[in-house]
Amino acid sequence: MNIEIAIAPLIETLAIYIWPFVRIGAFLMVMPLIGGSFTPIRVRLLLAVALTIVIAPMVPPAVTQDVLSAAGLVMMIQEIGIGVALGFLVQLVFDAIALGGQVIGMSMGLGFAVFLDRARGVSVPVLGQLFLMLAMLVFLALDGHLTMIQLLAQSFRAWPISEGGLTIPILSELLMWTSQLFVFAIKIALPAITALLIVNLSFGVMSRAAPTLNLFAVGFPVAMLLGFVVIFLNMGNLVENASSFLALSISKVSQLLEL
Repeated sequence: MNIEIAIAPLIETLAIYIWPFVRIGAFLMVMPLIGGSFTPIRVRLLLAVALTIVIAPMVPPAVTQDVLSAAGLVMMIQEIGIGVALGFLVQLVFDAIALGGQVIGMSMGLGFAVFLDRARGVSVPVLGQLFLMLAMLVFLALDGHLTMIQLLAQSFRAWPISEGGLTIPILSELLMWTSQLFVFAIKIALPAITALLIVNLSFGVMSRAAPTLNLFAVGFPVAMLLGFVVIFLNMGNLVENASSFLALSISKVSQLLEL
């Protein structure tokens, strides 16, 4: 008995799911928390498949290309670019908060205390990792992961699969948003840096008044202790800044979906 399988209808059915899967998979690669290296690849793959099964039937009909053709390759690159752009907008806030913590740690003299960042697989100052973990907790408390998945589903209506992908205005907005990395980092680190700068200037004046004083033995523990005090006093402001930065990044994603 011969069993005949119609290949063409099977390929058409797979095409309904393959293009949303590419965008969703690229998004999960860079999404905060889920995109970190501490999340197993199998978990990300299963989550991408699950989201594709849920979202694909709601995607507007589109004229797709053969996956194995040159046009299909270009289309796949466009979908990967859209997914990465959506996750990058929020991931940049986490990098800014971690950068602010690293700047504070360097100013306190904690640059030698490093910790393995499981999200990126590199060693970073321990204070920057602490700030990053705090930002992740704030992100979960605000249901940011659920909001990002909702915006991902909305992106299929704002940027249909069959159309040109990221346009020049959208790319321009992404580049402008990149500059906010340093703005956010300065806002996070400015209180501690200001206090430590005043301490260093004070020790500089003392070194001129008492040249025989061993400022390295005295100034290093004082600067470190003052840094911890400033961080403790500024913890509430840090959480508030992290919440506002994350809310601003999510609203930025919503704005891009309207362009």
